[in-house]
Parts: sequence; structure tokens; C-alpha cells
Amino acid sequence: MKKQTSQADVSLNRSLGLWSALALVVGTIIGVGIFVRQAAIINDAGSAKAALFAWLAGGLLTLAAGLTIAEIASQIPSTGGLYAYMEAIYNKFWGFLSGWMQIIVYGPAMIAALGSYLAILVLDFFHLPSFWTLPIALGSIILVGILNIFPNRYGGAFAIITTICKLVPVAALIIFGLFFGHADAFSQSVGDLHTTAGGFGVAMLATLFAFDGWILVANLGGEIKNPKKMLPRAISLGIMLVMVIYLLVSYGVLKSIGPAKIHELGTTAIPYIANQDFGVWGGKALSIGIIISIIGCMNGKIMTFPRIMYAMAEEKQLPGSKWLSYLNPKTRTPVFAIIATLIIAGLMICFTNPDRISELCIFTVYCFYVMAFVGVFLLRKRNPNQVRVFSVPLFPFTPIVAILGSLFVIISEITSDPIGVLVSLSIVAIGIPVYYFKVMRPRQATK
Repeated sequence: MKKQTSQADVSLNRSLGLWSALALVVGTIIGVGIFVRQAAIINDAGSAKAALFAWLAGGLLTLAAGLTIAEIASQIPSTGGLYAYMEAIYNKFWGFLSGWMQIIVYGPAMIAALGSYLAILVLDFFHLPSFWTLPIALGSIILVGILNIFPNRYGGAFAIITTICKLVPVAALIIFGLFFGHADAFSQSVGDLHTTAGGFGVAMLATLFAFDGWILVANLGGEIKNPKKMLPRAISLGIMLVMVIYLLVSYGVLKSIGPAKIHELGTTAIPYIANQDFGVWGGKALSIGIIISIIGCMNGKIMTFPRIMYAMAEEKQLPGSKWLSYLNPKTRTPVFAIIATLIIAGLMICFTNPDRISELCIFTVYCFYVMAFVGVFLLRKRNPNQVRVFSVPLFPFTPIVAILGSLFVIISEITSDPIGVLVSLSIVAIGIPVYYFKVMRPRQATK
């Protein structure tokens, strides 16, 4: 196995504890999906029971993936996450491509999508004209970006605060649904209402998108106290907590208004529940909770994705590596990597559809996930006598589930959106000439 500690890890400040790391996992996963995807998943699954099983299956698959990565993270606790794992397990080429995909498109697109959706909610909340959509979207990512230029303990504390705040509306939906909901959640099949259900597989795929983001805390491996122990705990505990939350919220929503009403209301189902249970002010309180949820999710992504860019720049793999690898001497944060990430995200907000781009990148992310999951077998074979701080439970069953589940996602994307798959692969392929000029050619010149 290749090096486990880079110059990036030595330079960065290890100040994030378990609670900060756990809050980043939960806060980065829980964004808007749990609030707006209830109807879509029920419609695809065809019934309330199937929808709950889809959430459970998606959660178990994500948990298997998280536990598998947790073992790798305990052996390679480096800044960069998936990028560092791919380089250590395979080689610099695969590490570079995984990092390139995340810093050029996937990360900025996720940040841009959150900024755009946040702007829509703010406009609706304050009844502002549509003219303010772009300024609010850009302003939101800039403000959260400025927060992350300060020492990472502030971003970690903000993650804890926003995670607690976003759990308030989540708790309200669960409590009122379970104890005061009177709808017969399982009596009617959504298939009785329409004939366009996508099936259980499509519903499960949608839940995986809602669980996406669980691996991002690994990008901060060099800034977490005792990462060999903390990273596995944060990843596994965070995913389990989110899985329970998603199941309880979904069941609470079903108990509140039933599948037929959810199908009828679509994305407005949860605001309807808030107004029904709490009145007009309840709807406003829920909107505030969702806004905080998006801001917290955005904070997690702005805090993590620039660390990949920084780690790659430390290896001189990117154009402008001298600047992108710069650390503020006081705050020990990668200032220019954060700024570069925000610039790309801002351009996407202005000129593209970030939601569409982030959807296309899901395919490539899962391609690299599969390779990383296979990596746990490779590491055990290479280092049979190594004492592991964390071992994936039920080995080899758990990583096999993660691999098969990821292959399911890949095959589903290929069959449902072949053009999008080609676009995704083309984006990754652009990184090949960059790799040649920034990594291979300098090596050849020194020989």
C-alpha cells in the first residue's frame, strides 16, 4: 500500500472531533431529498409498504458501503477521501480521475444545486420577485464559503448547529405523524391511482440519491482528531442515524395524510402537513427548517470538496497548484481551493442546470465507489498481517452487498439514460490529458 500520510495531512490542523465529524455526515446527507422526494418514491414503488422497503433497502446498501469505506479510511486516514483511497489502492492515474471528477463537476454542481434551491425557497418565504434568484443563490454559497475560510472548528461548529436545527422539523414530522396521524397508510396502493410507477428498483435508486454525501467527511481525514478511529465511527453512526430518520419521517408522513394524498400533492406534501398540523405559522417554521437544512448541507460540501482540490494541488497535479495548495498561515484552511470551488459552482448557477449535471455525475461516482469497495479485498490481500483499527462487520458479505448495490445503480443508469452516461464519461475523460501534462510529462522530463 502506498503512503498514508501526505504533506496535506501534516499541514492541516487536526481540530475536528467525533461530534463535528458525525454532524458533517448527518448534515451533508440530509438536505432537501427527505422533504421533497416522498411522493416520487411512493409513486415509483407503487405502495406505501414498498416505499418504506425502498427507503430501508437504500439505507442498508448505503450502510454496507459506509462500513466498507470505514475500514479503508481506518488504514488510509488521509485528506482527500475517495481520491486518496483510489491512489493508494490502485495508482495515481485512478486517484487523479476520481479527484478530477469530484472537483470539476460533481462537487461544484452539488453546491450550485443547493444554492439554487435555497434561493427558490427564500424567494417564496419572503415573497420576493424572481429577479433575486441569482443574487441569493450566489450570495448564499459565497457567505458559507467565507465561513469555511476561517479555522475549520467554526465550520465544524456550524455543522453541529445546523444539524440540530434541521432535526427540529424532522422530529416534528415524526412525532405528529406517529402519535397524532390517523390516515390508513397501508390500505391503498398508489398503483390504483396511476399506471406510471417506475417500480421498486427506480424507487430504491431515488433513495440512494437522497443518501448521497455520506463519504464526504472522509475528505477531511487530515483534519480529524485520531482519524483511524473517528472516521469509521462518524461514517457508520451517521449513516445508521440518517437511515432511521428517513424511515421514521416517511412513516410519519404516511400516517399523517396517507399515500393517496401524498401522490396528489407531490413535492408540496410536507408543507401541507405542516399547515394541517401546526397552521400557517407551522408551514413557515418548516420552511425555515428546510432552509437551515440546505445551508447545513451546503456547508458540509463546501467544507469537504475543496480539500480534494487541495490534496491534488499538494501533489502538483492541477493547473495553478501553487495557489490551490496554499494554506492560510493563521486559519490553516485551503483558501484558494475554496475560492476555486465556489467560482466553478457560481458559473454553474449562472449558465447551466446544476441539478442535471449532478445527476449525470452520480453514474461516475458509483463507478469509482465499486472500485473502492473492491479495494477492501485488495488491501487485506496485500497486508494480511496488518492490525486493523476497524474491520468491516460480516466480511466479506458486507462489501459484496456494497459492490452489487453499486453495480445495480450503474446498470440502472446505463439502461435509463445512455446519453447522460456518455456525457459523464466524457467529463471524466477530459481529465486524462490534464493528467498527462501535469503528472506524466514532468516525470518523463526528469528521467
